[in-house]
Amino acid sequence: MQIMDARENPERPIIGVGAVIMRDGEVLLIKRGKPPKKGEWSLPGGAQELGETVHGALKREVKEETGLEIEVLDFLDTIDLVDSREDGSVRYHYTLLDYLAAPTGGRLRAGSDASDARFFNLDEALALPLWSETRRIISLAANRYEQLKGHPDDR
Repeated sequence: MQIMDARENPERPIIGVGAVIMRDGEVLLIKRGKPPKKGEWSLPGGAQELGETVHGALKREVKEETGLEIEVLDFLDTIDLVDSREDGSVRYHYTLLDYLAAPTGGRLRAGSDASDARFFNLDEALALPLWSETRRIISLAANRYEQLKGHPDDR
């Protein structure tokens, strides 16, 4: 008997959250341990659970995948990830809410859905074979992070 992933072949989009965690000009990336995009470097995050706030989901997912606690600094953007098969049927559909965040505690380690987790300097991160939307969100976050450093009350 084959067990199906409850996120595959959804009846409606799944809300996902992602964090661009910045520290001293570096960005934290995880290597995904599960589909979609298994084996690729990505932002830490995951699916929101029923009864959970978006910020609560973000903090939980980051802790599970990286061991870090975070402060959410700013909202960045919403992205739709739709993975369709050749016949046009939808395999995965996520509506992703991405946020800028900073680490506040914990110890960095890969956990749960991640096979690796580490900080990269911005140029290294952007040179990785990332999904184009991930690259765009990292650039957006880096610009916003610099703005916030200059004006910490602009949150």
